[in-house]
Amino acid sequence: MSQRVCLGVIIGVHGIKGLVRIKSYTQTDSDIVSYGNLEDTAGNKLHVKIKGRAKSVLLAEVEGVIDRTGAEKLKGEKLFISRDALPVPDDDEFYYADLIGLSVYDNKEVFIGTVNGVHDFGAGELLDVELDGSDKSTLIPFTKECVPVVDLDAKKLTIEPILGLIDDSDENFNGKVIPEKNGELKSCM
Repeated sequence: MSQRVCLGVIIGVHGIKGLVRIKSYTQTDSDIVSYGNLEDTAGNKLHVKIKGRAKSVLLAEVEGVIDRTGAEKLKGEKLFISRDALPVPDDDEFYYADLIGLSVYDNKEVFIGTVNGVHDFGAGELLDVELDGSDKSTLIPFTKECVPVVDLDAKKLTIEPILGLIDDSDENFNGKVIPEKNGELKSCM
């Protein structure tokens, strides 16, 4: 596990007085500043103060940045916090940073790929899995049904096969209920 966790990223500037636009990865977006001073990628401390909101981002002031030119230099900068400053997750809770890089296996211990991202578009978390031996990736719902085992110590997770997400054949899907293209359910026997 990494010693730092990325809590957000500076995605742009706001106005001419040095405000930056921050996309927060915390559950409550304004909590990004609740854990102490943030650090940039190089480990430099950033004193960030939330000043408002604009659509789905936070508007913030970074100490020492007084104009648009200074703020533009921070665009794309990831914002980190020491793992020690964060609460220990409950059982069956994980920080996204801990999931990225895990090896993905199916329930027969066949290597599928590697988690290269975690996304939440509003309907629940999805694991972005880069498929082994391919330049493609797939999104796997991060639910107990689809991902029954997460073993951080072994740096791997196990997924239940989902027809259409990894392989279009149904030889490994005996007894599973899967949706047809028209939305109706069919059982694979």
